[in-house]
Amino acid sequence: MIKDFGAGVGLLLRGFSLVFSSPKRVLMGALPAVITAVLMIGGWVLLVTNIDSIAGWLTGFADSWSDTWKSVVEVAVGISVIAAGLGLSVLLFTAITLMIGGPFYEYISEEVEDELGGVPDAEQIGWWRGFLVGLRGTLLLVGTSILFAIPLFFCGFIPIIGQTVVPVLAVLINGYLLGIELTGIPFTRRGRTFKQRRQILATRRGLVLGLAVPTYLLCLIPLAALVVIPAAMAGGTVLSHRLLNGDRARA
Repeated sequence: MIKDFGAGVGLLLRGFSLVFSSPKRVLMGALPAVITAVLMIGGWVLLVTNIDSIAGWLTGFADSWSDTWKSVVEVAVGISVIAAGLGLSVLLFTAITLMIGGPFYEYISEEVEDELGGVPDAEQIGWWRGFLVGLRGTLLLVGTSILFAIPLFFCGFIPIIGQTVVPVLAVLINGYLLGIELTGIPFTRRGRTFKQRRQILATRRGLVLGLAVPTYLLCLIPLAALVVIPAAMAGGTVLSHRLLNGDRARA
């Protein structure tokens, strides 16, 4: 697992090398991310400006409590909502960026795979199909993330565990889901289904986490996703190429 995680980090670094070796790839990868960044910033402004109302609505059960305890609960819930939104925003950012920039990332993925030997009889995805595939994947992955986020949300109130174990689990879970999203284009070009993608990636979870967890954490830095997502896509393409060509030992 540790060896695979390190190899996954190496795939992300290789992704940076592959993207930044061509100014055109950098530009193609950044454009969809810029559009998504504008949309996400708008969403965050709405969330932050209305967080008091949201926290008050979620803590209606505490209306009969003393003002002190009610305020404590509202603050705790508000922080939890912001934290959950932050975790989901990385997945949403990647998913929306991939839906908007399907042809851009298909171009990067195709160029990377050509350098690796190409894909015989590769399917051309196109913007519309890429959008639909991305939308379906987004709904499934975000839905899965929310299912995990609910118990983690309540575990966050447990002393010590809520401040140590829970954040780590949240990063690992959301990171792995992000890894599934990053490999969508190369798998689809080979005619593989979403279910098949999950099954194949599950055989090398450490490798997927090594690629996706650093990507997830870097994307928490404002505007870093503009360069991180294209590099992670290239790294995800290399990962997919190796696993789908049976070269699992070298992957």
